[in-house]
Amino acid sequence: MINDLMDKIVALCKRRGFVYPGSEIYGGLAGTWDYGPAGALMKKNLKDLWWKEMVQLRDDVVGLDGAIMMNPRAWEASGHVEAFVDPLVECKICHQRFRADKLEEIEEHTKNHGGMMVDWTEPEQFNLLVKAYLGVIEGKQSEIYLRGEITNGVHVNFKNVMDSTRVKIPFGIAQIGKAFRNEITPGNFTFRSREFEQMEVQFYIKPVDEEGKKWFEYWKQNRMDWYLSLGMKKENLRFRDHEDKERAHYAKAATDIEYNAPWGWQEFMGIHHRGDWDLSRHEKFSGQNLKVRDIETNEEYFPWDIETSAGVDRSFLFLLIDSYRAEGGRVWLQLDPRLAPYKVAVFPLLGNKPELIDKAKKIFNDLKKDYMIAWDDRGNIGKRYASQDEIGTPYCITVDFDTLEDESVTVRDRDSAKQERVKIAELKQYIMERLR
Repeated sequence: MINDLMDKIVALCKRRGFVYPGSEIYGGLAGTWDYGPAGALMKKNLKDLWWKEMVQLRDDVVGLDGAIMMNPRAWEASGHVEAFVDPLVECKICHQRFRADKLEEIEEHTKNHGGMMVDWTEPEQFNLLVKAYLGVIEGKQSEIYLRGEITNGVHVNFKNVMDSTRVKIPFGIAQIGKAFRNEITPGNFTFRSREFEQMEVQFYIKPVDEEGKKWFEYWKQNRMDWYLSLGMKKENLRFRDHEDKERAHYAKAATDIEYNAPWGWQEFMGIHHRGDWDLSRHEKFSGQNLKVRDIETNEEYFPWDIETSAGVDRSFLFLLIDSYRAEGGRVWLQLDPRLAPYKVAVFPLLGNKPELIDKAKKIFNDLKKDYMIAWDDRGNIGKRYASQDEIGTPYCITVDFDTLEDESVTVRDRDSAKQERVKIAELKQYIMERLR
């Protein structure tokens, strides 16, 4: 049943242009995915909504777009070169590799090995950072890393942001960007990938226990409420506090927001109390003063950091799964209209009648000034509705022969499949009221 649902999601994603396998015509590249026309739009909508919520509507958060390539010393300071490793075991028979701590995956591999005895190598440390090389002369290139997470770009610019803006503690720096990891066992569609995108805020506060507790709890609830506001089912979301043994040594507290995925509860959003680990380490390795001076006491201190970190691709995937509906032979994505790739689709009833096409094109060209609009004049109207349902388009407008007489069109609602006649002159107001 689980595999059946995921097979349907994966097939829909490719069929309707949400997600394609990376480099597919060359046999693919494991752990990479390309977002098609519908997927690119939905992903942009998700990031735009996050940015509006976290930066535009807040007075205590500013934005940043850091470089993917950084001085390697930054990764030494953050501990990634030394500690960003996973224990790796390899099956000596088929040479597949697995993380040693993923016992369920190891047991599954052993069980499905065609009756052959499995022999495992001893665990070896495997660095997740992806190496890259800068320089034009072979053999004289500098070794760097593609960022394994986007956090570092914020911390190394902490002083720049303080000096160039009027922000004061407490405040946050928001960023959306790509990260790269040598993921040993990419899988579960886009859930575990080697190239992925993150949405993060590093929120700096005074190093006081009461402040830390207050802001940690605030951001936990704030992020949970945001995902609920996007239409995710409450019963499919939960908090999971990190146990002491899994929490980073510098973390004062850490909580994940998990989704009840078809293969079990999975993390896609983290809230972490990082203390002063990042700024103190970067000051030590760079030699630059990254402390803040208290204007009341004149004392210098390292701010603490409360981090909220969400996976764009994981959020995208779980929003798709959560919105998937199938009933009576009909399949549709019940996406929040703000996330839907296209807000409205416009059809002429028949694709070979110039008078219907001309009328529909006028409506299409008028509405596309304000919204992403789909156009479809292929096949019969039922197939067009089915196509738009699977993309998650909230409303479909059909121009028919009655339109030529009474200047009204048929508007169909995605979720209820109900239809009503609306005057063309009232269409913009009708749509605006329903897409708020």
